[in-house]
Amino acid sequence: MTPVTTPEEAAHTHAAKRSAALLSVFAALIITLLKLITGIFTGSLGMLSEAAHSGIDLVAAAITFFSVQVSDRPPDEEHNYGHGKIESLSAFVETGLMLASCVWILTEAIRRILFHQDLALTFSIWPFAVLLLSITVDYSRSRTLHRVAVQHNSEALEADAIHFRTDIWSSFAVLLGLAATYSGKHWHLPLLELADPLAAIIVSGIILRVSWKLARRTIDALLDATPAETRAQTRRDLIRDLSAIDGVISVDRVRTRRSGSNYFADVTLGMPRKLTFQRSEQITAAATTAVQRHLPGADVVVHSVPTASVAESVHDRIRAVAARSNLTIHDVSVQEYNHRLHVEQHLEVDETMSLRDAHALATRLEADMRREIPAIAMILTHIESEPATIERPVSLERDRQLEVRLRRAAAAFPEILDIHEVFVTRAHTNGVDRLQVSCHCTLPDDLPMAQVHAVITALEGAFKLDAPEVSRLLIHPEPATDNRG
Repeated sequence: MTPVTTPEEAAHTHAAKRSAALLSVFAALIITLLKLITGIFTGSLGMLSEAAHSGIDLVAAAITFFSVQVSDRPPDEEHNYGHGKIESLSAFVETGLMLASCVWILTEAIRRILFHQDLALTFSIWPFAVLLLSITVDYSRSRTLHRVAVQHNSEALEADAIHFRTDIWSSFAVLLGLAATYSGKHWHLPLLELADPLAAIIVSGIILRVSWKLARRTIDALLDATPAETRAQTRRDLIRDLSAIDGVISVDRVRTRRSGSNYFADVTLGMPRKLTFQRSEQITAAATTAVQRHLPGADVVVHSVPTASVAESVHDRIRAVAARSNLTIHDVSVQEYNHRLHVEQHLEVDETMSLRDAHALATRLEADMRREIPAIAMILTHIESEPATIERPVSLERDRQLEVRLRRAAAAFPEILDIHEVFVTRAHTNGVDRLQVSCHCTLPDDLPMAQVHAVITALEGAFKLDAPEVSRLLIHPEPATDNRG
């Protein structure tokens, strides 16, 4: 039911994600080196904290690149649901690195503020140039990553895009901190000398906020929590669309989870228990389509639960009980006396079954029907044997003689060119075995239908006079050109 992604589409998706991730790695490497060199040269904690932040982003970008390489692999014997979870695992590692950087930045900032150590900075224009370059690069790659992530539904690339958007704000904070620190030194304002470590604290706060959001998404994905996009309104819309499918009585359960860029949905639907297998398959296909309208490309599994519908008649309920026990009944009649139901039915059993076993089977079936339909006061079950043996030669010979007699009767009609495909069947009706014969009859192409009907009717009469044991003769007329070659 799930749409199959062509190899070309899969290769295009993988190439786009890989290209975006690789570009992010190179950009993060260059920016990290520039910030680290500038931070060491100027002694700015804000720049060093930014270098640490960019270093984490470099590691995260490298992990993202690796996860993109692995996550698009198809399912195999060890990973039946694919490798999408590697993206969540990489995001989890990234979260730990970001929290560790927060601890280092906060510790160093508090030390400088409390003990007034390393507050003197070497003035240079390079930190401003590096930060402005960093803001430009982060803006460009965050837009690129976000576009590819949305297009291909990649959790890892979207996480990277969020990080780089926050890098823009943290770079602004450090930029302002450096400007305030240099101003304080120039104008001899001691309080402004604390601007650099304060800017570092702001950066760590931004990192902590991003880490918290990423941690929540990562843990939810690893624990198979319901994806945020399928909660609330989307879930209500999904249940509404499933309930609207003709043949769905109830939506008993809807479970969804996400693995990388792929969604998995598990749906349990109540369907009328008298449905044919073919109709049940049609409803399953409609349910799969409904889910994929909300979760494109989702792998959907639909479970059907046979359910008694309000529109079920008594006859339907009786047959449903028999079907539940894998039994075959026919000629069911129901009559009402004094507001109580009296049922008569025919139960088919194997011809080799003993009377004791057949009676016990009928008794259990009747008890199940009374539990299902308390209004039933009496059930009369006629037990019939269903032939399970191969037809004996004596019966085959009798059928051959009937065919000979049919051809002999047809020979009396010059319009009949041929009799073929003669079949003899037996029908058991109301305790009586009845023979039925069917055949194909070849007639001239230009014979008027009125004469065709007259010939066929006359043949039926002649054959029944010769074979009165046959209750019915079915003749299919065919033109002569239809049987040539």
